[in-house]
Amino acid sequence: MADQLYFSRDTKVFIEIGTSIWEMPVLDGFSFSQATNASEVTLSEMSGTGGSSRRGRRMFTDSFAPAEWSFSTYMRPFTSVGIASGTAAEKAAAQTVAKLASSTDGDHHAVEEVLWAMLAGPGYYDAATDEFKSAAAGTVYVDHGGTSADIDFAQSNKSTLGTANIYFAMGGSSDTKTVYKIADCVVNEAAADFDIDGIATINWSGMGSIISDEGASVPVATITEGVTATNNFIRNRLTTLTAAKYPTSAITIGAVASGVVQAVEGTRYKISVVGDTNWANIGAVGTPAVGLEFTANSTAATGTTGKAFKEAQYGLVLTGGNVTITNNISFLTPETLGTVNQPIGHVTGARSVSGSFTCYLNNDTDSSAELFEDLLGDTTTVTNNHRLVFAIGGITPNLPRVEMSMLDCHLELPSHSIDDVISLETTFHALPSNIDKTDELTVKYFGKDVV
Repeated sequence: MADQLYFSRDTKVFIEIGTSIWEMPVLDGFSFSQATNASEVTLSEMSGTGGSSRRGRRMFTDSFAPAEWSFSTYMRPFTSVGIASGTAAEKAAAQTVAKLASSTDGDHHAVEEVLWAMLAGPGYYDAATDEFKSAAAGTVYVDHGGTSADIDFAQSNKSTLGTANIYFAMGGSSDTKTVYKIADCVVNEAAADFDIDGIATINWSGMGSIISDEGASVPVATITEGVTATNNFIRNRLTTLTAAKYPTSAITIGAVASGVVQAVEGTRYKISVVGDTNWANIGAVGTPAVGLEFTANSTAATGTTGKAFKEAQYGLVLTGGNVTITNNISFLTPETLGTVNQPIGHVTGARSVSGSFTCYLNNDTDSSAELFEDLLGDTTTVTNNHRLVFAIGGITPNLPRVEMSMLDCHLELPSHSIDDVISLETTFHALPSNIDKTDELTVKYFGKDVV
């Protein structure tokens, strides 16, 4: 009888979109379940002549509730080994055999990027180009090129998001396996946690239409690159936070000498008027736009001046933090009488990006105490505007790390935690630059060669 028992530690998880299957290493504590919606009919009547009163009841199964699932993964960036040369057909064949995330050598990826794609957009995967797109010929919103894997939410303003089949294969290497499939799964929420003494993790949760028993048929992963790597885990203790506030008053920036660019760390500026081409974007030269951060970059011999917003930057050293992205998804189920109805699909609700961070109470200049004082003393700003950039794993090149940038955050008043060392916990809400925009959050994965 012992051979019929299954241990959670032997479970493998697979995610299937079309013909592509990702193996997804998960942590202990995963779960999946499905309940039923039932109706109850009861009798309620007065006493008969004999003193009796019927008190029975009947139960009816109306429908299946959406299946619910959750599991946690580590944040695991890596750069693909790719395929350096060969024809397109040779690269495709080699990629299939090697189960690579990309046919391009050096492309940045994450083991869990398929979940980000489902969270942030339609979740269409183009196996030929190794890209997640809005449609077959649509816009790429998980970009693997350049120096990082960039995940944006430009395609998240949809009534429905990407779906996938999730498999839980139980039984490990034993001959007796049981595989459960949750069809049409959506990612409703991702909660990234970076406590000081741990490894960066994300808790994923969502729903699906129905759970089915697939017997002993275990899926065969087509993409496993980075899964067995030993050097793509992120140490939370290296995490840094850049926090700054955009004041509401414009100031005049003085003349800038030819070719001079202000340091990235230190004084930064925010464009107030579009059209001044003597300003360059931090990190990339481009056309200025309201709301973006720029440094002075004059090519005129005598320099130039410009109107801009100057930001106040806080020096906060974290003791912990988290970021949660929620799609507020609802599943729709018919209500036909005489039938046990099944969920037919999902619709999205309001997108929400929020979280919190903790740090010690520090009374230095531009420290946590000053942040508290500034928020407490501002009685005229109903929605404060802060820029938060979490560098999970630090900013050191050639180390696996993740950057979460939120350029317009509304901060709640920090709460004091009275312990041996007094600390502050600050809750924030990342907001789009405009209510119909999708720029609350940008996520960048920086990988290194897998080992």
